[in-house]
Amino acid sequence: MFIQQVDRITIHILSSCLFSLQELQSSGRGRFLLEHAAPLSAFLTDSFGRQHNYLRISLTEKCNLRCQYCMPEEGVQLTPKSDLLTTQEIITLAKLFVKEGVEKIRLTGGEPLIRPDVVDIVGQLCKLEGLKTIAVTTNGMNLTKLLPRLKEAGLNAINISLDTLVPAKFEFIARRKGFHKVMEGIHKAIELGYRPVKVNCVVMRGFNEDELLGFVDFTKDLPLDVRFIEYMPFNGNKWNFKKMVSYREMLDTVKQQWPELEKLSCETSSTAKSYKVPHFQGQISFITSMSEHFCGSCNRLRITADGNLKVCLFGNSEVSLRDHLRSGASEEELVQVIGAAVGRKKKQHAGMFNISQMKNRPMILIGG
Repeated sequence: MFIQQVDRITIHILSSCLFSLQELQSSGRGRFLLEHAAPLSAFLTDSFGRQHNYLRISLTEKCNLRCQYCMPEEGVQLTPKSDLLTTQEIITLAKLFVKEGVEKIRLTGGEPLIRPDVVDIVGQLCKLEGLKTIAVTTNGMNLTKLLPRLKEAGLNAINISLDTLVPAKFEFIARRKGFHKVMEGIHKAIELGYRPVKVNCVVMRGFNEDELLGFVDFTKDLPLDVRFIEYMPFNGNKWNFKKMVSYREMLDTVKQQWPELEKLSCETSSTAKSYKVPHFQGQISFITSMSEHFCGSCNRLRITADGNLKVCLFGNSEVSLRDHLRSGASEEELVQVIGAAVGRKKKQHAGMFNISQMKNRPMILIGG
């Protein structure tokens, strides 16, 4: 068995990197892969030893909100439907990644719950042997109606975006009405037994940083994990460093009100720094993408709605898996393409000042 694994790794490295056997044995990546071949596929392990077992799949570029931090005011140019992944292509790629060691798939958008066959997609993913978690990130607008069917199909984790607890401010930030629908969706998720229900809140100075304490209080009697996300730059969202509220500033604000705030332990690959006010049902977390990156433990890969593989949210390098699928590539050829892309992943993103100047898709087209 070990010999078979080593042979497979060697073939992969030779074909994608053109290494000789001697170079493979002396390279850092070669040594790591030879020593850590199982259970996660070498094709999903990058040159820094990061093992990618978490895949985010964007189901659509469309959204029924127009959030200011996510989409340009004028909207975005949508990809023609014929260029988007079909349901079968999504399942084919998901099956391939799970076979190679992915244990968690998150469905994103745009807004994934506006895709008509989202329940069917969840049901098909649920049948993949080895997949432990099927999650969705949603704006919550359609959640109350769909969640009972999604739960029955196999959805077992949920993130709901909510950036304000003030209905009028919701309409300003999202450029659409819908606050009460989102709140209803949060309570429906709690009612159906999701624990915790994660609430994603992008914090922006001059927009909602004055609501931090209100969101913490939101966790007092509800099993929520409110996740405060640092404002991130993407094409068209008019990112401004002055609008960004750092994790440290947010934490200081919360501690002034609740000095007894406790830090919680978390998985190595977690993007969140989590805390809890004693005796509160829920907890809060901070996603520090800008001020304190977590690139060193990143285990995430992304597939966009048009079938491109992104190995880094803040990278503009993409590889079209859709084109390879439609040209009749074999499973082994697809794995080679994926492995080569993962092998090129950089040690870390360029930093908040540099990535604000980089060309990258608007957030809505990346899948979050």
